[in-house]
Amino acid sequence: MESTGFAHWLVVLVETFALLFVLLLVVVVLVVAVVWVLDRNQTHNSVLRNYPVIGHFRYWFLHLGEFFRQYLYSSDREELPFNRAQRMWVYRAAKNSENTNSFGSTRDLRGEGVPFFVNAAFPSLGDHHVDPKPVRIGPYAREPYDHAAFFNISAMSFGALSAPAVRALSIGAKKAGIWMDTGEGGLAPYHLEGGCDIVFEIGTAKYGVRTPDGKLDDQKLLAICAHKQVKMVSIKLGQGAKPGMGGLLPAAKVTPEIAEIRGIPVGKDSQSPNRHLDIGNVSQLMDSINHIRDITGKPTGFKAVFGDMGWINELCEEIYKRGIESAPDFIIVDGSEGGTGAAPQTLMEGVGLPLHEALPGLVDTLTTQGLRDRIKVICSGKCITAYDVAWALSMGADFVNSARGFMLALGCIQSLQCSRNTCPTGITTQNPRLQRGLVVTDKSERVAHYAKNVMHEVGIIAHSCGVDDPRELDRTHCRIVGDDGISVPLISLFPYPKAPEGQKASELP
Repeated sequence: MESTGFAHWLVVLVETFALLFVLLLVVVVLVVAVVWVLDRNQTHNSVLRNYPVIGHFRYWFLHLGEFFRQYLYSSDREELPFNRAQRMWVYRAAKNSENTNSFGSTRDLRGEGVPFFVNAAFPSLGDHHVDPKPVRIGPYAREPYDHAAFFNISAMSFGALSAPAVRALSIGAKKAGIWMDTGEGGLAPYHLEGGCDIVFEIGTAKYGVRTPDGKLDDQKLLAICAHKQVKMVSIKLGQGAKPGMGGLLPAAKVTPEIAEIRGIPVGKDSQSPNRHLDIGNVSQLMDSINHIRDITGKPTGFKAVFGDMGWINELCEEIYKRGIESAPDFIIVDGSEGGTGAAPQTLMEGVGLPLHEALPGLVDTLTTQGLRDRIKVICSGKCITAYDVAWALSMGADFVNSARGFMLALGCIQSLQCSRNTCPTGITTQNPRLQRGLVVTDKSERVAHYAKNVMHEVGIIAHSCGVDDPRELDRTHCRIVGDDGISVPLISLFPYPKAPEGQKASELP
C-alpha cells in the first residue's frame, strides 16, 4: 500500500511539473510572438526590424560586455578610466596588503607620456619615513590653516555619495590626518562624524548656504563655518568632468534628508547653474573670495578647470591692484580627466585642459606673476597611485586631491553605475538595500590605509631621488617618455620661469 501511494504521488508530481512546463512554454511562445510582431513593425530600429527577437541579444551582450571584459578578456593595462593594475594597487594599499610584485612590471615603460623618476646615485642612508612639514594656507585669514598631509580627499557630495560612504571617508580621513572636501552638496552630519578636517565647497547652486532664489546666505555660511572642523572654503567654478556645466543630482537621489541639507525640493532633479549667478568676471570672483574670507575668517580659494591661463594673468593683475591680502589663498586645478560626476560624454572627453598641461600652466603663471608663494596650488585629476602623486608634486603642486582613488578604497569595482542609483557596492546610491553592503567600520580603515600607503610610497620615491621630503621633488627628478620611446627631463618640457625681478609677493603692500 505504501509503495502504491508513493507511486501515485510521484505520478501526480510529474504531471504537475509537465503541466507547469507546458504553461511556461505557452507563455514563452506568446511573449516571443508579441515581441516578434512589435519588433517587426516598429520603425526606429533597423536591426530589430530585420532580426526581431534575436536582435535584442546584441544589446544585452553590448551591455554585459563591459562587465565581462573587466574580469575575463582585458589585460592588466588595457582598461579605462582605470585599468586592473591600477585598481589592484589601490585595493592592496587600502587593505594594507603586501604591495610588491615579482618578475618585472607589466607597465610599458616606453609608452608615450609615461613618467618615471630619476634615482640619486647615492641616496641618504636610513629608512624612507614620511614626515611632511606643515604648509600654511591663508596667512592673511583670521584662522590660517596649517596642514602637512600632501594627499587628501577631493570633492564628493553627500547625495552623489551615500551616507555610509561619507561616514567611512570622514572616519578614515581623521585616522590618516588628511582633509575631506564636502563637494557642492552642502555639509552633512556624516562629514563631521569622524572628526576630520573639512574643506567646505560652495557650488554654483550654493547648496546648504543658499537663499530661496539661489544667492549666498551669509548666516547659513557662518553657521557652517562655526564648526571647528571646517578649515577652508572653496568656491567651485567648475569641475573636470563637465567644465562649463552645472551638476545634476537625479530625482531618485533627492531624499528628504538630502533635500533639507541642500535646500531644494524633495524627489526632483536638482540642476545647478553652469556658473555662479554673482560671479561673471575676475573682479566679481575676487569680491566673492574676500567677502567669504572676511565673514568666516577661513582661508578661501576656488576650484576651476582651465582652458587657458589668460584669465589667471588678469586675476594676478587684480590682486596687485587690491593688495596681497586680497589674493585667493589657494587654487584647486581640476584636470579634464575628472570623472566622479555624471556628465555628457562630449564634455567629459573633449573640453578643458588635462592635468598634465593645466597644472604646470597654473604654477608657471603664478611664478611669473610673483604670487606662487602667496597662492597654494592643489590639484586633482586621476591621481590615484604613488607615482601619480609624486609626478604632481614634482610639477609644483602643494597638495594632491583624489576622489576616485578613495572610492576604490571604499570598494568601488568600476561598474560605471554612479549616476543610476544602482551602485552595487553601496557607495553612490541612496538605496538602503545596496548601502547595507558598505560596512563603515571596515571601509574607514581601508580609507586610512590607502591614504597612508600612498604617502608612504611617495616617500619611497622621494628617498630614492635623494630628497627627504616629498615636497622637495621637482622637475629635475622626473622624466617623460616621448613619442619615440625616449624619455626627456620634465624640466626640458616645462622649464621653470623666472619671477619678476625685484618683485616678491611678500613685499607687496
